Amino acid sequence: MSEKKIDPKLKTTLELGPILLFFVAYLWLKDETVKLGGTDYKGFIVVTAGFIPVFLASIGALWWLTGHLSRMQVMTAVLIVIFGALSVWFNDPRFFKMKPTIIYLLFGGVLLVGLLRGSSYLQSLMDGLMPLTDQGWMILTRRLMYFFFALAILNEIVWRMMSETNWVYFKTFGLTAAIFLFFITQGKLFAEHGIEKDED
Repeated sequence: MSEKKIDPKLKTTLELGPILLFFVAYLWLKDETVKLGGTDYKGFIVVTAGFIPVFLASIGALWWLTGHLSRMQVMTAVLIVIFGALSVWFNDPRFFKMKPTIIYLLFGGVLLVGLLRGSSYLQSLMDGLMPLTDQGWMILTRRLMYFFFALAILNEIVWRMMSETNWVYFKTFGLTAAIFLFFITQGKLFAEHGIEKDED
């Protein structure tokens, strides 16, 4: 089933909206404590609990509107539910803070397996979006694999060594900006290994 086209602004809102809502809600509730069932929950845990259904509603809307979800989106959703639920259940924010580490390790690991088998799994996911030569896909896949592993390490450093608020800023803006910056810096690769799409 082919993916239906939707307004790019709506797509961006559905993809980034939950993250921005998490950020705003955290700033609002970070110093608050909520008592539920005789247990005190800090603002971070309360916001995490609210983020899960908001994210699932957003990704569900994307699926309904486009008829398609990538494997990366599905994997991300599963990990958000698992690690978010663990943080709420054990009243421990560390699980949710480790989630980006696990996600980037998994993504990097999948790309590494493909490279070891002499193929680019990235190409099978994004070939329609960025037409590149086979060599170009292998180079981009290798670079993205290292990038994902670097992000996993960076996330561990930030959440373990810096304040919770700094981690929230890093998660909301730092990781997103890093991904955009990565692809912007691949301009030379796209120019050298890009291919023209055939017109029907």
